[in-house]
Amino acid sequence: MLSSKNKFFPQHLLLDRTIACQVWIWRRRLGAITVLAFWLALIFPCHGEASEAVKTVALAAADPDDSRTNGLGDWIWTEKRLDRQTCQLWKSFEVPKDAVVVHAGLRMTVDNEYTLFLDGRELGRGSEWRELFDYDLTPLISPGRHTIAVKAYNSSSYAGMIFGLRIDLNDGKTIEVKSDQSWRIVPEGQKGWENASRPRDTWTPATVMASLGKEPWWVKPENMNAMPTLYPVRTYFWQTGWFQVTLLIICGVVISFSLRLMAQLALHKKERLLLQRERARIARDIHDDLGSRITQLVLHGEVAQSELPSESDMRGQLDRICQEARNVLSTLDEILWAVNPRRDSLNEFSSYVCAYAEEFLKPTSIQCLFDVDSEASALTLGLPLRRALLMGIKEALNNSVKYSGASELVFQIKCHGKNLMVAVQDNGKGFNLKAIRPGGTGLLNIVQRMQEQGGSCVITSQPGKGCRVEFMLTSKSARYRPLYWLLKPNRVPAQPDPNQNANEASQTNASI
Repeated sequence: MLSSKNKFFPQHLLLDRTIACQVWIWRRRLGAITVLAFWLALIFPCHGEASEAVKTVALAAADPDDSRTNGLGDWIWTEKRLDRQTCQLWKSFEVPKDAVVVHAGLRMTVDNEYTLFLDGRELGRGSEWRELFDYDLTPLISPGRHTIAVKAYNSSSYAGMIFGLRIDLNDGKTIEVKSDQSWRIVPEGQKGWENASRPRDTWTPATVMASLGKEPWWVKPENMNAMPTLYPVRTYFWQTGWFQVTLLIICGVVISFSLRLMAQLALHKKERLLLQRERARIARDIHDDLGSRITQLVLHGEVAQSELPSESDMRGQLDRICQEARNVLSTLDEILWAVNPRRDSLNEFSSYVCAYAEEFLKPTSIQCLFDVDSEASALTLGLPLRRALLMGIKEALNNSVKYSGASELVFQIKCHGKNLMVAVQDNGKGFNLKAIRPGGTGLLNIVQRMQEQGGSCVITSQPGKGCRVEFMLTSKSARYRPLYWLLKPNRVPAQPDPNQNANEASQTNASI
């Protein structure tokens, strides 16, 4: 719809004017777009050129030698040149103490073959004099003195080595090592020259054979061979000298201690063998000598007693003497059983204590029941262990007869591997463990004896429910505990208790 201002203009003129305005607006827009595109086209190439320029400067800073021969010295060799000749060249240089190495590059070749060393470490080998060999030594160069050694070989005709090392530091300074007359020639046959820090007087200066680019050698090398980059050898702690020396000392101490243990174990074994032989000899002497003499004494007393009248007072005295002699014989039997090494098996122990319990309870009204494990014959008990068990069993039987008022007693011997359990249990009146009078030493002696042998004694009793005395032991052979006899503390032997001796004497008399 047209405005009122244009109502006097013709309709076709007004439409042409509107179209002309729109065309003019679109032309201005296209012109602006074209100018912007042209400006961007100018900016991006310039930016790319600037980037390339920066990159070129950075590369130039990283590798200032854009030529393969820059930094090389002269061709050097020993003064006298021979065919099939080995020439050992040595040179040292020093990097300042506070310097930081940014880049270290080495280029060299030898007519004809070479082996390169840095501080005694072999870096590489080459065998083509027409080509250069390029090494990156940046990881290997550090502040301090370094040694370069080249073992060169000439097959025939001309001989020479050309060398160039450039070290760039972080402060902008450069260290250059080139092949020149400052190199030293090391005579053949010397050892350790590859990592020597100082030259010797017998090492003569090198001779310049020709300058770089002079005949008969090349002006430009045919090729540049990039050698693998080597890194410092990492030394682990087990590769260090102090660790190896410490390990050797420890091994020596362990071996010495092991030999000492073996010697002491052999000595201990021999001592045990001699002890068993001595025990057997003592048992044999007691049986053959003392036993036979007491038996003769009893026989003589009986003969003398038979010759006296029955109403004689001397007859009663002789009878008491003969009875005491029989008691001594019974005691000797127990001593012989304890001393004899043939009775160390648990089977023999079981037979003896069962016979003792049966004989001890025969005069009483207590019925004895035996519960003995048949597998007990596999164990071996030593003399102290058997003695401690026997004394404990005697004390338990004696208490049952004297105080329990029992009608039945169960005697148990159970074996489980190396574990041994011996128990004496009655059905008597029992007692209160807390009410035991402090002066009593029988039960305390039982516990002490078992603890000294590495075992335990458990006493269980309640009023009206009987009493149970249980002995627990673990029998270990000497070969299962070779260090026990070395490391065990020296025990002070317990002083004999007179009350206990009296109890044992009364028990022996009761058994007879």
